[in-house]
Amino acid sequence: MKEHWERKARQVPESPVKRSREATKKLKYLLEPPVYAEVTSPRGGNATLPCVLRFKPSHYKVKWTKLEPLRHGSKNIVMITNGSAHKPYGLLGPRASLRKAHAMDASLRLSNLELEDDGRYRCEVINGIEDESVIITLGIEGMVFPYQSKNGRYKFTYQEAKEACVEQDGTLATFKQLYRAWTEGLDWCNAGWLIDGRVRYPILHPRAECGGELPPGIRSYGPRDRIRDHFDAFCFTSRTTGFVFFVGGPLTFGEAVQACRGEGGELALVGQLYSAWHFLSYDRCNGGWLKDGSVRFPITTPRARCGGIPEAGVRTFGYPNKTLRLYGAYCYR
Repeated sequence: MKEHWERKARQVPESPVKRSREATKKLKYLLEPPVYAEVTSPRGGNATLPCVLRFKPSHYKVKWTKLEPLRHGSKNIVMITNGSAHKPYGLLGPRASLRKAHAMDASLRLSNLELEDDGRYRCEVINGIEDESVIITLGIEGMVFPYQSKNGRYKFTYQEAKEACVEQDGTLATFKQLYRAWTEGLDWCNAGWLIDGRVRYPILHPRAECGGELPPGIRSYGPRDRIRDHFDAFCFTSRTTGFVFFVGGPLTFGEAVQACRGEGGELALVGQLYSAWHFLSYDRCNGGWLKDGSVRFPITTPRARCGGIPEAGVRTFGYPNKTLRLYGAYCYR
């Protein structure tokens, strides 16, 4: 099966930055380009998406909309204001407000950012039958990690992959997030679902077993059947408010659960361990149980006695028998 798909794998021509139609149209009411075309912030932080009027019509509305990931209906609308009053909408509404630094300021503030807030937002001025808009991208600081089912390779439907990422403190990654991870060194031979329903995998070092001698890039299987097709997942996570620590073994899985509770924590999720490795340079050469039943360890400084692999990363022993008393525990508190 893998060989069949590998023959179909192709280089993805798309750029991580796409030019919007608004960028080619001269705007009358809105400052363009915006002060910042892209804003980044960590999970749990705050962000301001700039939108400034250069000319204010006598009667107008400004509508903020989240363009991606796609939702339907009013859930996409974040805020509507007429300059004197405003109304929040949808899932983001309770965490949204207007900056209002001056009379021409329609900038949107989002608080307590979540992973799902990542994406493109549109600030649109509506003046009767006239309308114009600018696009602002909000990026949540984070990283992508590949995730495989405990039942083996290529076992997730799209929905199962989505749920698995959430269970491990993440979300299904976007193409842009995977692209950035690839530029930062992610090289992975197993294909995984992304949030748009497409299946891809990032290759830095072309090799026969990973699509042949195609150039380095993000290989694609294209859009797949979300119910019938099965692949792994690429998850996206960010900084956490707590911290990961190690409890020595040897412990069975059940003993590892109790050991973490005894330290006032719980077994760490895979996304939490990746976050500690990526953001805090967590480095430990000991295999430890995680909450999903896998055994892993994070390496920031590669060395021969810690797996022998020259690249930094989170190593895995897979999903051992939970009665084995061989490993410690990675806890989160």
